[in-house]
Amino acid sequence: MTCTPTVIENGAPADASERAPRERRCYALLDRLGIPYRRADHETAATMEHCREIEKSLGCPICKNLLLTNRQQTDFYLLLMEGEKVFKTKYLSKALGCARLSFATDEQMEQLLDIKPGSLSVLGLMNDPENRVRLIIDKPVLDQPEIGFHPCLNTSTLAVSMGDFTGVLLPALRHEATVVELPVESVEI
Repeated sequence: MTCTPTVIENGAPADASERAPRERRCYALLDRLGIPYRRADHETAATMEHCREIEKSLGCPICKNLLLTNRQQTDFYLLLMEGEKVFKTKYLSKALGCARLSFATDEQMEQLLDIKPGSLSVLGLMNDPENRVRLIIDKPVLDQPEIGFHPCLNTSTLAVSMGDFTGVLLPALRHEATVVELPVESVEI
């Protein structure tokens, strides 16, 4: 399946009435904050392989987003990392000083962030006013001039400057980020 964007525009769609409410809320938040962004509309992009074509069109990296939990399923973590990097739980668990983490369930993702699997995004944190999900960012993500992520739906991808991401969006989401540095050498869990 190809995910070459059909449209790349600045800002929200001119007519967003056909878009899902969770997607419209993302555009409303970014517009309210005065954050400029480019938007690529495309076929469903549920994997990082699909996102590679979109990255080329947008000209910025799309970060990998993983929702993780501890064994007791009492602590939740949203990890943003480079799309090319392979995740290995032992490195993150060690960096956070916690027991081994595993993937949260699809139901937990929907309950905590109002997002369906394949669409996980930092923008989902706007749906977590109780701060039940802790934001973790792998340092190389922050070294990029821009960051790409879905507007809580994986049929569009947004590109935002790193300055607006760290200086405007993250403070507005009220989820302080913990920055870690995960090794490049990894093996999937």
